[in-house]
Amino acid sequence: MTTSSLRSPLVGTVVAVKVAVGDLVPAGTEIVLIESMKMEHPVIVENSCRISALFVSVGLSVGEGDVLAECVAESVLANEVASSVSHSGTRADVEQLRSRQELLRDESRSDAVAKRHAKGQRTARENIADLIDDGTFVEYGSFAVAAQRSRRSEDDLIANTPADGLITGLAKINSKLYGSEKTNCVVVAYDYTVLAGTQGFINHRKKDRMFAVAKRNMTPVVLFAEGGGGRPGDTDAPGVAGLDVMSFASFAQLSGLVPLVGIASGYCFAGNAALLGCCDVVIATENSNIGMAGPAMIEGGGLGAVKPTDIGPIASQAVNGVVDVRVADEAEAVAVAQKYLSYFQGVSTVFSRQSDDALRELVPEQRTRVYDVRVVINTLADIDSVLELRPEFGVGIITALARIEGIPVGIVANNPAHLGGAIDTPSADKMARFVQLCDAFDIPLISLCDTPGFMVGPQAEESAQVRHFSRLFVTAASVNIPWITVVLRKGYGLGAQAMAGGSFHAKDMVVSWPSGEFGGMGLEGAVRLGFKKELDAAATPEERQELEKRLIDAAYIRGSALSMASHTEIDDVIDPSDTRKRILAVLSACPTPLPRMGKKRPMVDTW
Repeated sequence: MTTSSLRSPLVGTVVAVKVAVGDLVPAGTEIVLIESMKMEHPVIVENSCRISALFVSVGLSVGEGDVLAECVAESVLANEVASSVSHSGTRADVEQLRSRQELLRDESRSDAVAKRHAKGQRTARENIADLIDDGTFVEYGSFAVAAQRSRRSEDDLIANTPADGLITGLAKINSKLYGSEKTNCVVVAYDYTVLAGTQGFINHRKKDRMFAVAKRNMTPVVLFAEGGGGRPGDTDAPGVAGLDVMSFASFAQLSGLVPLVGIASGYCFAGNAALLGCCDVVIATENSNIGMAGPAMIEGGGLGAVKPTDIGPIASQAVNGVVDVRVADEAEAVAVAQKYLSYFQGVSTVFSRQSDDALRELVPEQRTRVYDVRVVINTLADIDSVLELRPEFGVGIITALARIEGIPVGIVANNPAHLGGAIDTPSADKMARFVQLCDAFDIPLISLCDTPGFMVGPQAEESAQVRHFSRLFVTAASVNIPWITVVLRKGYGLGAQAMAGGSFHAKDMVVSWPSGEFGGMGLEGAVRLGFKKELDAAATPEERQELEKRLIDAAYIRGSALSMASHTEIDDVIDPSDTRKRILAVLSACPTPLPRMGKKRPMVDTW
């Protein structure tokens, strides 16, 4: 028979003795429990044995190496002694965790979900599930509750204020198309079923946490911004007015660093709208109302009682430029968000495109015949790759993200169906902001020029055109992305120079289709102004008309695309069917941007 001693592994106090002399114990049995520095340390037998002597009792202090018991080795059959290890099932702490997790699921909030669905809207978790790649959501702060413990019970808060009305986390979007590294994303989604999606003390902290994560890792952010703004009912929040909250400053610091996508559905007021307005792109549903103040704040300001549906309806916010993309519902909003993010996730190797020859007939030979420049854009770009931004605002210029043979590009194009393609104040603002967006994230710019120039006239000048038009020049001068200008038809004056980045020789290439025509100003006006003396000297009105026609015809010949190219004022005249090939050739000659560790631009202008 072999006798062995069981010794204390450390200094401590005996708090439990779980065997007696003569007990037969199997290997792995805990015989003594010692407490040291507030931690319990079990002493366990390594081999089956019978206890032959005990030298400790509860409350006894022991030192490291002290003998606690002696035992004699014996074999133990499984049916002779019960194991001291419990196999009773799930641990209590794990069960408690699972119960709390279950309360966060939509299935546990059937009444709130039913009300949401009755309005034709989805829950915040349903929107997130549709947006992200399956199984990739890592939630932050899920067990938060509203800061209202002084007025409500813990059970009430857990049941009715899950996540404090804000669901936040990390996920992947489009990873099957663009790989795992480029598709990480932060998701921040207000839950309107919880306290009307208001901004509470705790969910501000959650936002700050996520915005810090996004900044540290340069991760894009998708914001579901539905909600009523600040929440006055958080009685546990310290301070007075909460004006020291960092969420708005923290989110604004991400502008120009990472793509920011904002989605509005239903009511989006006050603080929620402020965050939405910081986003690079605002996607809004037909049922959205967006405003910097909701009904309570308006009435509190003494401005009368208004219905929430009267504040910032989609029809107004799309026309005035607040909304970039107008969609039918949340499902379409999510699809647009996925498409928008894709332009910042890399080159697509899967694409289809129109025939090159299809470009030849899109601009009519008759120089005064209008055409749809959107057809030109969609024919030039890969099929189904175009996402137009702010189509109802600044309609004189079209701004769109697209792909050409899988390469993400930004496209700006004059719209000849509006003011003949003249650039007015709203369209200048729209283009300047879009150029900043492309430059911030190194997206090449393709400019399709067909403009008689800047809008003119006393009424037009009332819109502060001098400042707004000059914004195009200073913005263009600040960017270093590849910029290729294709003149489709008209290239006149300062407006044409603005479309080319400030000058026809300022950027990477300016080419023209054979339909191109050029001048320092409209050629008719140039003739009447420049040859006024000769025209006034004509003997009869008929002579004057004939001379004017000859001079204008000569001006058009001199201002033709081939004439411009012969003077090297433009780089080339190309067959429209070669447009795609020419763009790709220039892009391939431009250096590939190096990975950034910070911002390229201080911010992307919100307007």
